[in-house]
Amino acid sequence: MNRSDSKAAKEPLSLEQYVSGTRAGDRAVLARAITLVESQRPDDRHLAQSVLGEILPATGGAIRIGISGVPGVGKSTFIDSFGRLLTGKGHSVAVLAVDPSSSVSGGSILGDKSRMPQLATDPAAFIRPSPNALTPGGVGRRTRESLLLCEAAGFDIVIVETVGVGQSETLVAEMVDFFMVLLLAGAGDELQGIKKGILELADLLAVNKADGENHQRALTAQQEYRAALRYLPSRSSPWQAPVLVVSGLTGDGLEEVWRQVQEHRSMLASSGQLETRRREQNRQWMWSLIEERLKERFLTDSRIRQRLPELEGRVLAGSLTPTMAAEELLRLATAPGEPIDSDRSSR
Repeated sequence: MNRSDSKAAKEPLSLEQYVSGTRAGDRAVLARAITLVESQRPDDRHLAQSVLGEILPATGGAIRIGISGVPGVGKSTFIDSFGRLLTGKGHSVAVLAVDPSSSVSGGSILGDKSRMPQLATDPAAFIRPSPNALTPGGVGRRTRESLLLCEAAGFDIVIVETVGVGQSETLVAEMVDFFMVLLLAGAGDELQGIKKGILELADLLAVNKADGENHQRALTAQQEYRAALRYLPSRSSPWQAPVLVVSGLTGDGLEEVWRQVQEHRSMLASSGQLETRRREQNRQWMWSLIEERLKERFLTDSRIRQRLPELEGRVLAGSLTPTMAAEELLRLATAPGEPIDSDRSSR
């Protein structure tokens, strides 16, 4: 690429260019649209919301799949193989892979394309790594918006890969239709580290790396997980989450995973649960954004910025209780005076 091409590629896009490019499935425009919705800049936020409003009628048609599991379970290898299985069946697949941001530097690895080498070169696939910005459960603040953009771009399957397993993984389940948890053999030890809530959210459990000498251990783990699920309710009645053994390395079991996804989708659609779930997802999305913006405006209020270091220091020194400090800051935020305006104060 010469200098003029590079300069042209960096030219700001208009609302119409974002909308038409995304709707046309232009990967470069889609990538820039996702960058736009991830931006913290107030002007970018306003433009992003305009873009989302324009593309909204073209969203909602994709199968949304969430995939989670402990580090080392083989999520990326599994998605690489599973995604290629789906594109081989004529589907177009977008992967939103949320990277862990460092709590020290704020940086993230963003190496998902290198961890999914075959899918990354598949013309029917799109992989977008995004830092999670330290949000609970590894879910990026703008993952929902990115999902809508991918749907508008024509992808009929969107996979959200999340970091780790924990109570806050409910955030993932709230934005997808089918939530899958990858597990490892050695279930006895791992069951102790998985909260009951994550198993209750799962629409499918898959014991991964069931290949070679590990295959028999995977079958044993499968029975242990099945026994554990007998005592837990399902989030999609009358669906009972199956427990499968799979190998992202060899591809064994992936056809059955896809069959279960399709069967679950048919059950949700025929029972009306899919429409209900999508409406509930939108409601939860709205409240999560309200909470996010309220916290943001709280922290950017000049009155809070002035008092926060002092009160935080007193809490650390033990001379003020956290409750008293919080109440004082909240009193300042709600006291009569200049309204809180995060957009203005952050300029």
